[in-house]
Amino acid sequence: MISKKMQQALNDQLNAELYAYYTYLSMSAYFEDHNLRGFAAWMRTHSDEEMVHAMKFYDFINERRGRVQLRAIEAPKTDWQSALEAFEDALKHEQHVTALINKLVDLSTEESDYATHSFLQWFVDEQVEEEAVVDDVIQDLKRVGDFGPGLFLLDRELSATTPAADSETPA
Repeated sequence: MISKKMQQALNDQLNAELYAYYTYLSMSAYFEDHNLRGFAAWMRTHSDEEMVHAMKFYDFINERRGRVQLRAIEAPKTDWQSALEAFEDALKHEQHVTALINKLVDLSTEESDYATHSFLQWFVDEQVEEEAVVDDVIQDLKRVGDFGPGLFLLDRELSATTPAADSETPA
């Protein structure tokens, strides 16, 4: 069993992960609208990863005999001035999630909740990777600047780094 305080904190994180899913999905839609399908695919893949993260919290709360409490998800931003601005927002969001995970680790330590502490270590490591991956794209976007062919090539590169879309065609 987990304490009520830890249960509440884990549910808060579950909600934050669902918001991250929604945020990346919104960014994907923005890039689709701007015909930058590589950027859109990259964001869609990250959106899917955030849903996996949310479900890890969902399952963990249930495994610890806690109660999952789903809440409304705030509407995400839907428009950006550039690809760079969208990725900078993504990095800010990842940094926010890192801070939330760190607070959960602190709480698990305060409560001597070693099972939760162990569970959270995967997320600590994951956040280091998440921030680095987003920052890599930001650095590429800064190098490209407003150079259209560079943006085109980066879009293609991002497309190549995401899982292939379902290749089945409808009958």
